[in-house]
Amino acid sequence: MILVTGGLGFIGTHTVRALLDLGASCVLVQRRNAPAPFDGERVIVERADITDLPGLLDIGKRHEITGIVHLAGSMPWPPDPERPVEATRRAVGGLLNIVQAAQEWGVRRVGVASTIGVYSGLTREGPLSEDLPLPMTAPHLIPTFKKIGELLNDHLADTTGIEIVNCRISATWGPLDPHGPLFFAAPELVRAAVHGTEPDLRPMRAPAYAEDSIDLCYVKDTGRAIALLQLADRLGHRTYNVASGRATTNVELIAAIKQVVPDARIDLPTGGTGRPSWLDITRLQKDTGFAPAYDTERSVADYIAWLRAGNEY
Repeated sequence: MILVTGGLGFIGTHTVRALLDLGASCVLVQRRNAPAPFDGERVIVERADITDLPGLLDIGKRHEITGIVHLAGSMPWPPDPERPVEATRRAVGGLLNIVQAAQEWGVRRVGVASTIGVYSGLTREGPLSEDLPLPMTAPHLIPTFKKIGELLNDHLADTTGIEIVNCRISATWGPLDPHGPLFFAAPELVRAAVHGTEPDLRPMRAPAYAEDSIDLCYVKDTGRAIALLQLADRLGHRTYNVASGRATTNVELIAAIKQVVPDARIDLPTGGTGRPSWLDITRLQKDTGFAPAYDTERSVADYIAWLRAGNEY
């Protein structure tokens, strides 16, 4: 069975669905009670906190865990300004507990969520490959802790013999997305179109422009890529970009939305100075056979249909 932390979250739900479609059974670890959309399937939900090592290890006494996908947050998010040291200790400790559990259970492979944000600060156009040297600084808490996690994972893989795989997840969006326009405009543009409103992009860290681009990956593709990495017979690397492998502009996205919602009021101002870049997925494709199934038009149509069915996060 594959143990998935955060298995009822945004990316976790879609990863579990992909694992099930590929024939795996799953144990989902959640801190809080939550309804599981997998009734009657090969899924067991365990309520546990990954920062509680004894509670986590108990799960291995009840289930034969053969692999782990660690998607629960390994960072103090949201920030705790009152107890920053304790919050950091819990974040890093959760990751260490996962690796210790893998060691005690004899797990061969642990997949760990990283982020496209680790590439922040690289001023280059074109594909970003896993072998690029990364800046030591980071503009946000999330890439800061993901860089720390990747370094720790490399050390722990060397010392434990466990295959620990860093999944550098690109700008993921789609059903169950809880973030909204935190780093990119796509989810809010779709929601505004469906609800007949103008997009509220105030949560973004910088203004959004029509020409802005990012490697957008629909969450169903993201989940399938992570599942393929977990179940592959052999992997040749420790770090993989999980992405669409192309840059999508807001212009492209808006055009796709207006094919479905012609009167959407979602136009953005022209401008922006960003250089187009995207994540190179050659390594992922070669080792798992992954190919994105959702282009911009299909992603938009699927997300709009999901929202129109009465779903909202």
